[in-house]
Amino acid sequence: MKNGQICIGLESTAHTFGASIVDTDGNIFSDVKDIYKAPKGSGIHPREASRHHSNVANEVIQKAIEQAKIKYTELDIISYSAGPGIGPCLRVGATAARALSLKLNKPLVPVNHAIGHIELGCLLTRATDPVNLLVSGGHTMILGFNSGKWRVFGETLDLTIGQLIDQIGRYAGYSSPAGATIEKLASDSENFLRLPYSVKGNDVSFSGILTSAKKMIDKGEKIEDVCYSLQETSYAMLAEVTERALSFLEKKEVIITGGVAASTRLKEMLEVMCKERGSKLSVIPRNYAGDCGAQIAWTGILAYNSGTEVSVEESWVKQSWRLDRVDVKWRK
Repeated sequence: MKNGQICIGLESTAHTFGASIVDTDGNIFSDVKDIYKAPKGSGIHPREASRHHSNVANEVIQKAIEQAKIKYTELDIISYSAGPGIGPCLRVGATAARALSLKLNKPLVPVNHAIGHIELGCLLTRATDPVNLLVSGGHTMILGFNSGKWRVFGETLDLTIGQLIDQIGRYAGYSSPAGATIEKLASDSENFLRLPYSVKGNDVSFSGILTSAKKMIDKGEKIEDVCYSLQETSYAMLAEVTERALSFLEKKEVIITGGVAASTRLKEMLEVMCKERGSKLSVIPRNYAGDCGAQIAWTGILAYNSGTEVSVEESWVKQSWRLDRVDVKWRK
């Protein structure tokens, strides 16, 4: 099997503990995850999520090794999500990565979780120089690569799109993450209810939509209509700011990454926009849209071969680690 370096990536920023084995050619040999399920009507509790990660970490890592059909000693690089994310959850993944690095005497590489989403998306779709719409529970950003970094050309001013969806889901009594549930409910309606449309420059604001949608639920509006209207409004806002960045940067491709990239309706809206502008739209495959070890393993390989490595003693996690502060040395 071994033709190049093999990296294990550990993901633990929020509700998911994942482990994946990837090589330098971008082959994903395994991708195993176990997701913390919050009680209905509630969000991610940091203590409970980190306890879940601690309980499942060894099993998830072992399954990833077995699926890849390798031995631990064949690993060349150990990478982990160092941030941004929930502190107690990040620490579980970092601790597991440190243990592997010490036991196997292999280099340890911290990875920015958000950049992991982007780089895995580019690997799987073959996008080379796209405008990136990164949409998840932790991020809502419009990005383009320039002068050694992924630069932010627009972002949320309050809630992320994932938080908006999950908070409405919880308010209506569903569990987080609620994206699939909200999309299913929305697909059963075509009754549009007016919600605040808030685009400020090239940034977006979702707090007004959240407040108004909650009031609609309280007034007895059908949840299907609320979900349909929420999607139509918030996704139209994202399409507008993405189009503006595409025009400004004069690029010819757009990629959607992050957990909300799994939304069929968001893809439909961006497809219309890209077609009108003569641009190509790529969407990360649904099974890799959410948090996973593959994004950490692949980006770990890129970072290590560009000179990034930390000792176990100096390794760290950062709950707030903006991706536009990370030097991306592997891109030109």
